[in-house]
Amino acid sequence: MDENMLCTKTHEYILEKDGIYEVGITDYAIDQLGDIVFVELPDTDTEFSKGEVFATIESVKAASEIYLPISGKVIEINEEIANSPELLNDENFENKWLVKIESNADQVEFADLLDYSDYKEEIE
Repeated sequence: MDENMLCTKTHEYILEKDGIYEVGITDYAIDQLGDIVFVELPDTDTEFSKGEVFATIESVKAASEIYLPISGKVIEINEEIANSPELLNDENFENKWLVKIESNADQVEFADLLDYSDYKEEIE
């Protein structure tokens, strides 16, 4: 996981790259889910508020709703993950983001997000 990412207490992460945010779930969440078998991602151009469910992930253990860490508009979905959700289980697969969003979120929306190092401490 990238040390520059911010994480939620519900195990989503967000990583800013050139003004665009990649959003996904943490490795810890993937480990807890077990073998992932299905991912439902939103359509592009869909707008979400912070904390809204934007995706669903199903594993052999359970189905989980995934929440957007900040408000934004989906500009791209990870087609590889949409077509082959089991790639999330592969430790060597690097493109584990689910969606990319554009956002004009203010600092208030970022206030409850954790640095990756703080997140790791929280889950241990």
